Amino acid sequence: MPTCHVRCLRFALILLLASAVRGRAAPVVKQIGPGLYAYISDNDSSANSTFLIGNRGILVVDTGSDEKEAKKILQAIRNVSSLPVQYIVNTHYHRDHQGGNAAFGPGVVIISTEWTRKRTLQLIRSLPPTQASGFRLAEFTFNEKITVHLDPYTAEIYFPGKAHTSGDALVYFPQQHAIAMGDLFLNRSSPAMDDGSAKNWIDALDRVLDLPLDAVVPGHFELAKASELGRFRNYLNDLYQQVLGLYQQGASVEQTRQRIHMEPYQDFRQYPQFEATFADNAVTIYQQLRAQH
Repeated sequence: MPTCHVRCLRFALILLLASAVRGRAAPVVKQIGPGLYAYISDNDSSANSTFLIGNRGILVVDTGSDEKEAKKILQAIRNVSSLPVQYIVNTHYHRDHQGGNAAFGPGVVIISTEWTRKRTLQLIRSLPPTQASGFRLAEFTFNEKITVHLDPYTAEIYFPGKAHTSGDALVYFPQQHAIAMGDLFLNRSSPAMDDGSAKNWIDALDRVLDLPLDAVVPGHFELAKASELGRFRNYLNDLYQQVLGLYQQGASVEQTRQRIHMEPYQDFRQYPQFEATFADNAVTIYQQLRAQH
């Protein structure tokens, strides 16, 4: 079985194929609060983005998979504001969320968790120079939380604990009651699970759902409300509880794959070629439970 980070990188490739089939005409840019905009990518292999416009500059969450996608994000920003982009937040290390960093220029400050920076450095060293050129490592890192003041607004950036990866960052905008989730939330989709923790992922989503929320920007797919985030949380929790029960009964991993029942979530996207299905998620949860004992 491929390692979890290889699985997730391959997952981005299948999203590219899916996007080519659907062929959306253009990105969707929607204002979701004062000074705050969601950029919903027209290329599902490239992450959604969020940008906050303050009085003197702009903060961007995730920059897409490469220079081409980053330029589309920049154009969307320029359609709204001519202010400089001062900060970029990378929610995690996967290329589809930070491969466009370099396109924003050398003067932008990159922010990520310390774990994401280290993992990104490993990723860059494993790639040929032509593929690594779009990356820029974070200049500022944190382990728990950092607040960026972009007067008159703020962005609260925090590590929710191991979830999708071991170094995710969420970005909450308190004045707008909005949050950028990275791949802790894929709208109506079964995620590809990296080296994280499904149990803590559920707990992290519960804490997000306790916040005032008017808009939720997923890592991929359509802009959402709290109700859709709650349904994704329920998917993870339902699956986790089923796998936990089967594991405690002594079921094998293959028996667990076959015995889960996820009928309420049949509208969720699944990508069997890249182990991003209900059954594949169940196997990952099973393996995490086994690793704890």
